[in-house]
Amino acid sequence: MRLQTVTWQEVESYLEGSKGVIIPIGSTEQHGPTGFVGTDAICPETIAKGVMEETGAMIAPTLSIGMAQHHMAFTGTITFRPTTLIAVIRDVVESLHRHGFERFFFLNGHGGNIATSDAAFSEIYANFSLGVSGTDRSPPRCTMVNWFDGPDIETLSEELYGEANGAHATAAEVSLTYYAYPEDGARIARNSKLEPEIAPWGPIRDADDYRRRFPDGRIGSDPTLASVADGKRLYDTAVSEVSRRYRDFLAED
Repeated sequence: MRLQTVTWQEVESYLEGSKGVIIPIGSTEQHGPTGFVGTDAICPETIAKGVMEETGAMIAPTLSIGMAQHHMAFTGTITFRPTTLIAVIRDVVESLHRHGFERFFFLNGHGGNIATSDAAFSEIYANFSLGVSGTDRSPPRCTMVNWFDGPDIETLSEELYGEANGAHATAAEVSLTYYAYPEDGARIARNSKLEPEIAPWGPIRDADDYRRRFPDGRIGSDPTLASVADGKRLYDTAVSEVSRRYRDFLAED
C-alpha cells in the first residue's frame, strides 16, 4: 500500500495487521553527465514499490531531499542542512508513530544521509529515554538500509562493473534509474562519452573542494556502462534482498 493513494480508514485497517512502514529517503543532487539529479531518490522509491508488492508493506512518501551540501557547486542540487534533515526525519517518524506505526524502515539511496539519519534516530530515542515523549505508546524502532550495499547487490555490481562502478554516479545506480525511466535514460546516454572513462577518487568535503577534485561530478565511476538490462537485474536483486531485511526487521524482538 502507498500511503499517498489510500484513505485514512485503509491506514487504520493496515495497522491492525502490521506496525511497519518503509520510508524511501534519498537526495536531489548532481550525478555526473549521465545521471539524473533525482537518482538517489528514484532508486529507493523504485525498489520500495517492488518490496511493497513482495511483502504488503506500507510505503510512505519519499523524502527526496537529503544532506548534499558537498554537491552544491553543481547546478540543480538542493540540500538540507544536517539539522534540517534531523528535524524532518523526527517529524515524519513522530507523526506516523502517533497513528500507531512502530517500526520505521528507512530505505536509503544517498550516503550523505547516513550520519544525519543516525543522529535523528538518537534524538527520537532520547525523547523516550528521558521521559519527554508525551505518549504511553511503545517506543518507535528505526533502522536505515542502504539499497546499494547489501551483499547480494555488491556481488552483482562487482560482477557487472568491477572497479568501474565507483562511489558516486555509479554505473549500478544509473542503470537502476534507466530501468525506471528508460526514455529519459536513452536521451541522456546518447551523449555519454566521458573523459577520463573512470573518474578519480578522493575525499569529500565542502562544495567548492568537491567541484575542484571531481569536475564532472563522478567519483571513481564509469556510468557509461549503465544499461536498462542491468537495471532490471539490479532491481530484482535489490527487491529480494530488501524484502528479506524488512521482514527480519519486523520480526526482531
